[in-house]
Amino acid sequence: MILARYLLLAAAAFSVAAADAPVGVSPAPAGREQGRPLPLTIGGRVDRQPDGYHRQWPGTYFDTAFDGESVQFAVGPGDVALNVTIDGQQVAHLVKPRPGRYAVTGLTPARHTMRVQVASESQAGPTVFGGIYATGTTRPLPAPAPVRQIEFIGDSHTVGYGNTSPTRDCTEAEVWQTTDTSRGVAVQLSQRYRAAYQVNAISGRGIVRNYDNAPGDTVPTAYPFTLFDKARAYTDPAWHPRLIVIALGTNDFSTPLKPGEPWKTRADLHADYETRYVDFVRRLRARDPQAHVLLWATDLADGEIASEVGKVKARLDAAGVRNVGFVPVKGLAFSGCHFHPSAADDRRIADQLATYVDSHPELWSKR
Repeated sequence: MILARYLLLAAAAFSVAAADAPVGVSPAPAGREQGRPLPLTIGGRVDRQPDGYHRQWPGTYFDTAFDGESVQFAVGPGDVALNVTIDGQQVAHLVKPRPGRYAVTGLTPARHTMRVQVASESQAGPTVFGGIYATGTTRPLPAPAPVRQIEFIGDSHTVGYGNTSPTRDCTEAEVWQTTDTSRGVAVQLSQRYRAAYQVNAISGRGIVRNYDNAPGDTVPTAYPFTLFDKARAYTDPAWHPRLIVIALGTNDFSTPLKPGEPWKTRADLHADYETRYVDFVRRLRARDPQAHVLLWATDLADGEIASEVGKVKARLDAAGVRNVGFVPVKGLAFSGCHFHPSAADDRRIADQLATYVDSHPELWSKR
């Protein structure tokens, strides 16, 4: 039922009627692809190639501003779900759109901001965004450029895995369809502080162990790279977040150890996790020594996850690593796919994290 509903949306013209005029997003007529590229502010890690921006970490977004009544944007290869917003209002949700140009029409002839944001997860491979283009008499304006920056590192709880699902029972396809990073913790918290953000998270991955010991790089192993193929190290001289929010441990501890795993006992797993997590945080702080690091965890696995993250915080404190906080998150319904946080839970998580951030206003100060 969920999948059928989203496939119907994917086949439609993706238009929303405003109070005074309809704003529509639809494939550009053949031969009508046009326009000069508009300046972009890009949130997230991208690899710029001749055919566009290749990206794979979740939550990537492309912001622009313009004066006019129409623009186009280009979608390249790769299965993706995109949210298109104009002046802060979502006007389209495109599910697996075909590669090509898409036209945004019906705008008033005025100044507008626009965001195209990836809502889906892309573990299977990168997707390509081809940019946003002025059409007709539309003229470019300086792209939005928030001063504050927040980086989020985590697993499915940070991705927003199945967070819009009305049920916990989901097929693999329904998980993909109902995952919306733009309604997840990262975006909800960043909006409060008008901050640019990155979401560097992979569902099912941990610090030293993935869910049920599944194969694949752990998050610290994949983290240094632009894409999951690890072909190119990620660098951005302009990216220096003052707040780094990390939630890792659910996949390390939510399943029992199996014979043949490198940890003979749970205590061995705990020790390895704590050591590797501390090392990961210290490497992040070496890159951004002024950043405030905020760890958070749920009370799943009978409190084991929160207990272990608390030990990581204590070890960092003992080592003299300053400006590290820990928030154990409680009161979640876990009504999303496969007992994951829902979008409402994501709001509760953001609320609890914001309480901590608001109690440390100095983290935004320049030093």
